[in-house]
Amino acid sequence: MNADDEGYVHRPEGAETESDADTTNDGFGVRGWVLIAVLVVCLLVVPGIIYVRPGLLSAVGIPYVASLLVLPLLPAAALGLTAVWAMTAATTDDET
Repeated sequence: MNADDEGYVHRPEGAETESDADTTNDGFGVRGWVLIAVLVVCLLVVPGIIYVRPGLLSAVGIPYVASLLVLPLLPAAALGLTAVWAMTAATTDDET
């Protein structure tokens, strides 16, 4: 038995059905790909820099232990801000 056999289902005028929702989905968009790029940088590039050149910031005067805290902190903040930016835009686009 499917949903159509169970009886009357009210579908207001202009409401999207499941098939309409599938056709209007246009993927990630630009903001989604920016989020993916930041995620790749945060998960691959920054740990690679920490592994290959752990004393990178000591050239600027930041101690080694502090650089191990700062190097992961900056991409984490960038990832968080990018995720909020992407989701805010996604919810704003749905309301218009």
